[in-house]
Amino acid sequence: MKIVDTHVHVWNLSRAPYPWLEGDTSILNRTWTIDELAPVREAAGVTHGVLVQASGCLEDTELMLETARETPWVHGVVAWLPLTDIRSTTVLLEEQFLHEPYFKGIRHQIHDERDPRWLLQPAVIESLRLLARYDIPYDLVGILPEHLETALAVAEKVPGLRMVFDHLNQPPISEKRLSGRWHELMREAAGHPGFYAKISGLGTASGNFAGRTAEDILPYVAYVLEHFGAERCFCGGDWPVSMLADDYAGTWQTTRSIISRLCGREDQEKIFHENAARFYRLTTI
Repeated sequence: MKIVDTHVHVWNLSRAPYPWLEGDTSILNRTWTIDELAPVREAAGVTHGVLVQASGCLEDTELMLETARETPWVHGVVAWLPLTDIRSTTVLLEEQFLHEPYFKGIRHQIHDERDPRWLLQPAVIESLRLLARYDIPYDLVGILPEHLETALAVAEKVPGLRMVFDHLNQPPISEKRLSGRWHELMREAAGHPGFYAKISGLGTASGNFAGRTAEDILPYVAYVLEHFGAERCFCGGDWPVSMLADDYAGTWQTTRSIISRLCGREDQEKIFHENAARFYRLTTI
C-alpha cells in the first residue's frame, strides 16, 4: 500500500532563522536534513512525502523546494507566504509559486503568535481569499480551542478555502479527556466540507508524551474518523519533532496499527494516500 507522509520537516540553522528553536535544549536544535530519513523511510513503509513549513520566512521555503527537487520520494512542499502583506503575497504567488511544480500549499505558525485570532486580520483574510481563488490549500497548526474557533470563523469568511488541521489541533491526549471543548469544536468543524484532518504529531501532542501508546491515541483518531469520515483524513509523521517521543519507524507503526484497527482496506487506502494526493494535488503519485 502506498503511504504518503504529509508532514515532514527539514531545517538548516545556517540557511534560515528558526525562532521557535531559540533556547531549545532538545535534539531538535540542530540542522535536520532529508538524508537522515533515507535508512528508515522504507522500513517505515512510507513511499511518498510532503515537506511542511518550519519557519516564517522565504529562506525556509527555498530550502524545502531545493530538497524536493533533489529527493525523488518527496512530491510536494507546504510553503510560507507573508499573509499580512497582500501585495507581496500576490506577487510571490503569481510570479513564482504558481509556476513551481512542487508548491502544494501554505502554512503559517499561528500557534506561535500571541493572538490566537491572528488569521482573522483583514489583510490575512484577503490573502486567504487569494489562496481560495487559486485552490491552494492551507495547513492550520493550532494548539488551543481558540485556534479551532478562529478556523471556524475563517471558514465563514472564506468558504472556498480548503484547510487541514495539522496534528488534529492537539487533542487532550495527555489528560485522557474523552469529551470537552476540543470534541465539540472538531465535531462542528467536521460539518464544513472544506475542513480536513491530519492524523499527525499525536505522539507529542499536549506534552507529557513519555511512554505514550497507541491505546492512548486511538480514541481521538476514532473520534475524528467518525465525524470527518475516511474521505477527509490523512496522515503525517511530523519528523523530526516526532523523534521526541519515538523514532520514525515507531511513529508510523503506531499510526498504521491504529488505522488498521479502525478501518477496512478501502478506507485505509483513502487515509494513507488517496486523500493526501487529492488534497495537495500530488499528480505524480
